[in-house]
Amino acid sequence: MDESGGSGQPRSGTDEPAEHHAGPTAPAAPSPTPADERPAETTEGENGAGARENHRPGTDVGAGAAHDAAGNDTTNQRPGDDHPAAHSGERTLAHSGTGNRPPRRPESPRGGLLMGRPFGVPVYVAPSWFLVAALITWVFGGQLDRVLPELGAARYLVSLFFAVAFYASVLIHELAHTVAALRFKLPVRRIQLQFFGGVSEIEKEAETPGREFVLAFVGPLLSLVLAGLFYVAMQPVEPGTVPGVLLAGLMISNLIVAAFNLLPGLPLDGGRMLRAVVWKITGKPMSGTIAAAWVGRALAVSVLVGLPLLTQSGALGSTAEDSVGMDTVTDALLAAILAAIIWTGAGNSLRMARLREHLPELRARNLTRRAVPVETDTPLSEALRRANAAGARALVVVDPDGTPISLVREAAIVGVPEHRRPWVAVSGLAQDLTDGMRVSAELAGEDLLDVLRATPATEYLVVEETGEIYGVLSAADVERAFVKAMARPS
Repeated sequence: MDESGGSGQPRSGTDEPAEHHAGPTAPAAPSPTPADERPAETTEGENGAGARENHRPGTDVGAGAAHDAAGNDTTNQRPGDDHPAAHSGERTLAHSGTGNRPPRRPESPRGGLLMGRPFGVPVYVAPSWFLVAALITWVFGGQLDRVLPELGAARYLVSLFFAVAFYASVLIHELAHTVAALRFKLPVRRIQLQFFGGVSEIEKEAETPGREFVLAFVGPLLSLVLAGLFYVAMQPVEPGTVPGVLLAGLMISNLIVAAFNLLPGLPLDGGRMLRAVVWKITGKPMSGTIAAAWVGRALAVSVLVGLPLLTQSGALGSTAEDSVGMDTVTDALLAAILAAIIWTGAGNSLRMARLREHLPELRARNLTRRAVPVETDTPLSEALRRANAAGARALVVVDPDGTPISLVREAAIVGVPEHRRPWVAVSGLAQDLTDGMRVSAELAGEDLLDVLRATPATEYLVVEETGEIYGVLSAADVERAFVKAMARPS
């Protein structure tokens, strides 16, 4: 794929082949959601549960279908189509773009405190982890007071050690997902320890249901292995001592993590495994996602209702008389938080699956606007006249040899009053071209989004494989086309 594009001679708006596209709207670079800047597939641990959610970086983008300033749908307009601006009194390049948002740059990951980079993957501890660590320290300290009353205030130091050791187990759980992903050549952006567990942010989806199953299963498997190791380590240790209580607590907590993760509903690992099975049977990953997501929602309701009932019945080890007052409120709050996390994760998994399904519809060739070449000293009014006469809505600044050197920013055009345009040269409104701003016309889907995200800009020069200019791609058009595709049912 040739992205240089500089050697091709630019074509005017009148002599372009019939596959060229019509002009721009004020662009905004495709941007990620506030939580994360990229569609990544994540494996989240609820209470270390290793639950996973699909979230492709940079794909939560703007709103609305691709329209020109007159409200015409230009998403699929072929390059040779007559653009309304060329034949009517509707808005032209000179007046378009006022309703578009300014470009947003991808936000840097707010990962928290960086703890290290095992296997080259950064591990962060989110601020919410400290709240959970304090809660675990308080709760486990109360249990130690009943088992080892002689510890006194030192029980909270032992409890803090347990909280750290437990989250170390969660980290190992997430590292299992990470190592499997790297083994399958799936990039992992980061691991984050946070409220109710950990997250492994895997940037791409597994290519086969078998790999999806393995990727999901290794987390609970490692938790089961850890539980077994802690059980073995307990055998030579005297019960009722600090080491014995710690080892027993870590064994039980890892068993709970493994069992909870194996529940067959998204976003838990068991839900990913169920998705893989349905995917294998039907041959459709979307069918697997739908099935596992609805099971996940059913699990959320079950946790919301069932966990407090189990506590009240004494099935979890305490009598009904003990499970009153503050304990009842705590159990209900815990159930509500877990249910909300599972329900939201299941919904996000559905949304991200639909995102991946529609990503191939984003094609640079179909979204590119027709452009006309102008030299650096061309007055803006004359450049706009040529663009409107040609039915184009983008301007490419070229040198005397016809090599593109910059792109005129539409937002800058709008900011110039009409009476000043004959005295303003286009070069003063242009953004210099960098290598990252040259986009192949053959790019589509995730590859297109990756290129745009690597070099945030409002406009990009689209070139053929030969280096010849094809047109200009507005990031705002990509956003609107993406949201339009997402609005269609799967």
